[in-house]
Amino acid sequence: VQLQASGGGVVQAGGSLRLSCAASGGFTFDDYGIGWFRQAPGKEREYVSGVDQRGFSTPSAAAVEGRFAVSRDNTKNTVYLRMNNLMPEDTAIYYCAAGASFSTVAATYNHWGPGTLVTVSS
Repeated sequence: VQLQASGGGVVQAGGSLRLSCAASGGFTFDDYGIGWFRQAPGKEREYVSGVDQRGFSTPSAAAVEGRFAVSRDNTKNTVYLRMNNLMPEDTAIYYCAAGASFSTVAATYNHWGPGTLVTVSS
């Protein structure tokens, strides 16, 4: 399983971005739950949001609840993270991860992409 996150960039506070996580590698994409995580400079990696194999969104982290939303398109082997009303504290490298079941715990995921940088200016 290979994952590639994209869509990051520089945005002003209050703006929006949509990240994509494209999967490849000759596997059955809808066998996997997908989690989004982020890591800000000097901080530990933290859970953001995710989606299970059936496409049901799972609870987001409190810091992004109501602003971020996850969706998946199994026909395109892609998961999206829509981020609205971005704040400077959302600045981080965002990673997507695939696992046999959805979890908020990073260690339970077997496959990770290289991440995409989101910078929110004030």
